[in-house]
Amino acid sequence: MTLAIDIRGCPATKKNSGRIIRNKATGNPLILPSAKYCNEYLQQVFIAVQNVPKGLCGRYNVKAIYHMPTRRRVDLVNLHSALHDALVACYVLVDDNINVIASTDGSYVIHDKGNEHTEVEITEAICPMFTIEKGRKKSK
Repeated sequence: MTLAIDIRGCPATKKNSGRIIRNKATGNPLILPSAKYCNEYLQQVFIAVQNVPKGLCGRYNVKAIYHMPTRRRVDLVNLHSALHDALVACYVLVDDNINVIASTDGSYVIHDKGNEHTEVEITEAICPMFTIEKGRKKSK
């Protein structure tokens, strides 16, 4: 099974230009994702995944090719984080932990001024299951 998704528009990260606001009830500070991520990128992902199956819960490789408008250095991990969180928010994936997104093999960033978008390819992963063994108590 292979799903191809084309997200039109410039990829955005959650962490750069994050916003700090105060909770009116408690006065505690809240850290929110960047306005560009919340106002534009999530909407672009939502539009792109309208005809895509929802609730994928197996183990997948999420390959992403980010077409950026400038040659400016970007952090691939931040781009992945924003994409994965958006795919979960739009109910394409059930979660973005290691047991669902097993790998991001083949992902990269290229300069493509005037044609900014993200090509996403979700395929079933062939890597072994990641498990954490619980520690054993030693008997005395």
